[in-house]
Amino acid sequence: MYYQDKFHSRHIGPNSSEMQEMLSVIGVDSLEALISQTVPSAIRTKGELNLPPAISEFEYLRELKTIAAGNKVFRSYMGMGYYGTITPSAIRRNVFENPGWYTQYTPYQAEIAQGRLEALLIFQTMVSDMCGLEIANASLLDEGTAASEAMLMFFHHRNRKARTKEEYLHKFYVSDKAFPQTIDILRTRAIPLGIELVIENPDNFNFDGTFFGALVQYPDAEGKVQSYENLIEKAHSSEAYVAVASDLLALALIEAPGKWKADVVLGNSQRFGVPMGFGGPHAAFFATNDEFKRIIPGRIIGVSQDRKGRRALRMALQTREQHIKREKATSNICTAQALLAIMAAMYAAYHGPVGIREIAEQVNGITRELEKGLKSLGFTQSNAKYFDTLLVNTGTIPVSKIREIAEKKEINFHYLSDNTLTIALDETVLMMDVNDVLSVFAEASGKSSSKITVPAKPDSAFFGPGIARTTDYLTHEVFNRYHSETELMRFIKRMENKDLSLTGSMIPLGSCTMKLNAATELYPVSWPEFSSIHPFAPADQTKGYQKVITDLENFLIEITGFTAASLQPNSGAQGEYAGLLTMRAYHLDRGDTHRTEILIPTSAHGTNPASAVMAGMKVVLVACDEMGNINVNDLKEKAEKHKDNLCGLMVTYPSTHGVFEETIREVCQVIHDNGGLVYMDGANMNAQVGLTSPASIGADVCHINLHKTFAIPHGGGGPGMGPICVNDKLAPYLPGHSIIKTGGDKAVHAVSAAPWGSASILLISYGYIRLLGASGCTDATKYAILNANYLKAKLEKAFPVLYQGKNGRVAHEFILDFRSFKTAGIEVGDVAKRLMDYSFHAPTVSFPVAGTLMIEPTESEPKHELDRFVEAMLSIREEIREVEQGIADHDDNVLKMAPHTATELIANDWLHPYSREKAAYPVAGLREWKFWMAVARVNDTLGDRNLICTCPPIEEYADAMA
Repeated sequence: MYYQDKFHSRHIGPNSSEMQEMLSVIGVDSLEALISQTVPSAIRTKGELNLPPAISEFEYLRELKTIAAGNKVFRSYMGMGYYGTITPSAIRRNVFENPGWYTQYTPYQAEIAQGRLEALLIFQTMVSDMCGLEIANASLLDEGTAASEAMLMFFHHRNRKARTKEEYLHKFYVSDKAFPQTIDILRTRAIPLGIELVIENPDNFNFDGTFFGALVQYPDAEGKVQSYENLIEKAHSSEAYVAVASDLLALALIEAPGKWKADVVLGNSQRFGVPMGFGGPHAAFFATNDEFKRIIPGRIIGVSQDRKGRRALRMALQTREQHIKREKATSNICTAQALLAIMAAMYAAYHGPVGIREIAEQVNGITRELEKGLKSLGFTQSNAKYFDTLLVNTGTIPVSKIREIAEKKEINFHYLSDNTLTIALDETVLMMDVNDVLSVFAEASGKSSSKITVPAKPDSAFFGPGIARTTDYLTHEVFNRYHSETELMRFIKRMENKDLSLTGSMIPLGSCTMKLNAATELYPVSWPEFSSIHPFAPADQTKGYQKVITDLENFLIEITGFTAASLQPNSGAQGEYAGLLTMRAYHLDRGDTHRTEILIPTSAHGTNPASAVMAGMKVVLVACDEMGNINVNDLKEKAEKHKDNLCGLMVTYPSTHGVFEETIREVCQVIHDNGGLVYMDGANMNAQVGLTSPASIGADVCHINLHKTFAIPHGGGGPGMGPICVNDKLAPYLPGHSIIKTGGDKAVHAVSAAPWGSASILLISYGYIRLLGASGCTDATKYAILNANYLKAKLEKAFPVLYQGKNGRVAHEFILDFRSFKTAGIEVGDVAKRLMDYSFHAPTVSFPVAGTLMIEPTESEPKHELDRFVEAMLSIREEIREVEQGIADHDDNVLKMAPHTATELIANDWLHPYSREKAAYPVAGLREWKFWMAVARVNDTLGDRNLICTCPPIEEYADAMA
């Protein structure tokens, strides 16, 4: 017998004695009794999950090292949108591997997210500068989906004045030299909306007035660099919009497409310091002009002021976010790749404009030297102008021979045909690497090559007029100051200190599951065996990844009760979309082309109807009853009314209101009886694992938010993963990929650029399940339900609980109602802001019901932290009571003025009728530790009226706000 440090007790907050105290408060004898009163017996899973037993963190890391050895870290010259990069150690250590950055939530509460907002504003500024356009968003999921977002934005904007669908322009031109994975995703998004893709060579393409838009690749997939100024001019003359997919590092040397009046410039910021990671996560960039500022997909960070008139940042134009538009959405995007965007922004700040240009010149120079060496060996190269990629013709020497030699030397090229290949270089390539590449071709041709020993000098004349960069970039001070590690470290730390993360307190957000993101789960993501693998590397080089992927698929299949899975969707909304596509494909395969109507409860998250619209479906809303449950009578009526055209139902379980609905099986059966399928939104899987399953309730497909239930961190608003699991009916239609075989026998087109989405962070969920094992995963669910019901029991006398199950229990989350306090002038937003003074992030505000807070403590929070939250909420209730009774001023009170900054508290002119102590230290525990906001309450409307979404000099900021 030996000591084993069990992860179970590290992940789950309450210990056994605390659990008994909490059960006593709830009024039950045991944890199992609570679960029995919460989860309907009809859907309870019998027996334990068939998962491997739990292992210690030490054992897990040793086991994973063995698995990692199955990945062969070859030198990758494959390109195709994925490149080697050098992540500065100061950025990897202080951002990527720092829980102060990766455990933050999406910055909806601006006052406690100023550091992250500042970093994302830097990202936007970087992108805007490099692309030569006025506006950039705070990142999208990957390059392929960013291209599809551009296509859909053009489609809806160009056709906005059309009176009928028949009047729409449906043609979209795509260069045949765009990345194939991008073309695949464009097909995915085009088909449901009836968009016709015209894929041709761009050199002589002419627009004839029937096109709404176009996409070109610059540099293209084969490495060629050419001007698209004339093509853009021709497109605009026929009122078509143009998107240019580009490369940030290349744009340091080649002209910004904004100079040519491109409407959108997009791409992947991965080579700005973010590892390949077998496909992700990486932050896509998306820049556009002022015309599209209110319809640009994704998030925009903007400049505003707080109530004291100080500069403050916030997510601007939030009302144009797609999930708020629901069934009127033109996109389903509701997330970003914030953590990776921040890394890319810090890379730009660290290197600055001079450093970025020098890196680009080094890459281009070494590529030119390689071309000379290849030509000396008798090989031809077809690209007249290129940045980092050579298109090599091997003549009579078969590519198979070169490949055999290259792989013996642990080198990967991208092979196009029997006698053509591309070689893409990057900032990691040294002279010795170029000589190794030349040695492959020398051996294949039976010749000897002279070694290159002197790095190439920059050649400003290489690209020539019309292609060479003429516009400045990265001129703001932020890109010209932090070039020493000391300064960068302090800059990053100052921004981190402006944000509240899980390192400071619980983040009790309903529907978002901000649980522990354990260091052991995240640590291997940085290992080169996982971080340095190209997503299109040959299968015999990725056996470690294949082991993790296969095992994780099987784990999720077991947990959900289904029979097949796809790990490709790289966000929850992508998972929704992928699940709906499989349902659509199933009906089409059966000849039921008319089944395009989808039932969605009114309580559903806005991405549900948005995803349905994206999948070409018509949304039919289903009412909920006064307890927040689906109105079964309304469901039956609408299912029967629409049975001839019914595709299915989208349902969240437990419900968005935090209740296990007793009628769920009946609900699913009604849909099946009327020819439809059931999609289950997996946002609330943290209340299901080990206790019930989507298959048990009667669903056919579900998506799973790995960034919620399975411990991938939220990263300040991304990364996320949203894999789907399906039953036998839908397994044949799981998403495929244009380069690597994935999916079913009748696979729909890809939904993400990489075959397995953001593959490197799948390790986190894999680790979570391996460390907890079957019983631990189930206990996590039980303790999540315990913690939620404990908080409910402690708070329900002070605040009305809006919904609960038949036994008075809630699932893993619950809703408190604050609408009655409006009579005293107190809004739920005031409570959210006041919680910041207590060093808490507010729960989810006004979703799914306006005027409420939805609270989810997760299983990871200890009783001490739960009690601290209770103390804060009860103290706030007394503060509300003081306003109700006229003790506190109706307008100038601690709630209306919250949050309070240290600057305000130490100022000489304290004019409030309440004391500084009451503002800053309403409960004694805050004297031990307190989070101080960088800004006071932010003026939302001011920032929207005066949209500034790049880093402005302070003089411009002051003028714009005047």
